[in-house]
Amino acid sequence: MTDKDIAILQVVPALDAGGVERTTVEMTAALSQIGWRSLVASQGGRMEPDLSAAGGKLLRLPLASKAPHVMIANALHLARLVRQHRAAIVHARSRAPAWSALIAARMTGVPFVTTYHGFYNASNGVKRFYNSVMVRGKAAIANSQWTAEHIAREYRGARARIVVIPRGVDLAVFDPAAVAPERVARLRQDWAAQPDELVVLLPGRLTRWKGQRVLIDAMAQLARQNQASLLRAVLIGDAQGRRDYKAELRAAIAANGLEGRIVLADHVGDMAAAYLAADIVVSASTDPEAFGRVAAEGAAMGRPVIATDHGGARETVLPNASGLLVAPGNALALANALNALIAAGADVRAAMGAKGRAHIAARYTVDRMCADTIALYRELIAPVV
Repeated sequence: MTDKDIAILQVVPALDAGGVERTTVEMTAALSQIGWRSLVASQGGRMEPDLSAAGGKLLRLPLASKAPHVMIANALHLARLVRQHRAAIVHARSRAPAWSALIAARMTGVPFVTTYHGFYNASNGVKRFYNSVMVRGKAAIANSQWTAEHIAREYRGARARIVVIPRGVDLAVFDPAAVAPERVARLRQDWAAQPDELVVLLPGRLTRWKGQRVLIDAMAQLARQNQASLLRAVLIGDAQGRRDYKAELRAAIAANGLEGRIVLADHVGDMAAAYLAADIVVSASTDPEAFGRVAAEGAAMGRPVIATDHGGARETVLPNASGLLVAPGNALALANALNALIAAGADVRAAMGAKGRAHIAARYTVDRMCADTIALYRELIAPVV
């Protein structure tokens, strides 16, 4: 088998905006560069053009479904696709499609690989069994050291199959020098940010555990201390159907008299410019982030980051050097951290941002992530080549 004969089948629920989807496209580009074929089984979504531009082929299946009969049908379809396209690896990136992918891999004798992109909580035996599909392959990729330790604690027999390959940031995209000032100015105008205002940015889909409410409460604390007059908090993210939660956020903003201080923005396609348009980046997730793209991308854009003190942020944020870590769900701690960065001044914030970018560039790049993943593929393929 030569490189041109090798095909990798990645299995993901959808191709909408998110870390799983972006990683899938980035891996597709890396595979195409070395002459391998990249196949992506998914129900598709807004990132389909990106996948095509990266050289990937979409194999459309309803892989977001958790209905047992659909999952079984998906498994049979995936097995057929593996044979048809002579896939050498089946790589699942989410639990529901992973069950279908596991069955297909076993039916075809192809190595099965998974990636833990998130923190999977096992609140009962059924959930624990459902999650266990992620450790049933030849390798379970952990996207941070924290994730690796979490997997090992949950599934003691899996430690030998865990491979730590940290999530990577594309430094060509997330490069302050590559962002035209007009892109930054356009976003600040959209957010009605005045020249003398400091923008505090919290990106993330609108869901409770992402901590939007914590930042609103922190801003309310600062307002009571008369410290919020030069701050504008911007919450970026899709509601993804969570209308009640979005309404709750709007109500909390109004109840605290913060309509002129907090902006609820929808999805922003130009995230590099969004980070650069901010002065401080916040990741306020109340549950641990397995890796946490916001903290890493914000740092890559030279911005000081305030993140919650758990999960992957403990690896991507250098406390008191590139940013600050605060207790999860603690609005007062977040308010105090914002106050500290405001009081530190622009020069100190810029120095913290420079240290953050250097830290990400040294350890958390897309190139390194893709190279390490391809090396794992080669290792698993070698015995059958």
